[in-house]
Amino acid sequence: MTNNQQIIPKTLTPENFAQFGDVIEVNDKAQHFSINDGFTQRYHDLAQVDVTEEGGRTLINIFRSTPLEQPVRIKMMERHPLSSQAFIPMGQQPYLVVVAPKGELHISKIEVFLASSNQGVNYHKGTWHHYCLALHQVSDFIVVDRGGAGENCDVIDLDGSLVIAQS
Repeated sequence: MTNNQQIIPKTLTPENFAQFGDVIEVNDKAQHFSINDGFTQRYHDLAQVDVTEEGGRTLINIFRSTPLEQPVRIKMMERHPLSSQAFIPMGQQPYLVVVAPKGELHISKIEVFLASSNQGVNYHKGTWHHYCLALHQVSDFIVVDRGGAGENCDVIDLDGSLVIAQS
């Protein structure tokens, strides 16, 4: 029988997520300026989209995520060695972000963040992450990632013994 280890989600902030990628959100720290005759504020250059390796191109997708049964057991991690990947929520629901540093995957280095509905994430190239984890209801996300030749998704199956505390 497997011993479960519980992991408690942290609040998602640009500072505590920096080693994994960018937090995409409107805040006073972001470069912003007025456009469209003053009727729009442009929050500029919020993430470093990186998709051009091996001739890749930018894809814009919508992913519809169904919540998993809670408590969530982490049964897989994936990474994209050729590109970044951004998730931007389209609704009003929080979601979970599960990540681990680049390089060899070490279960002990997995971190979980609770993202609010006004925060997106952009995983840096090679950052380990779980697929998008909607919490309370089916949720849509705009996803910006790479299209093109080359293998761009490594997946590792896990035993589910790492459990996310209920959110």
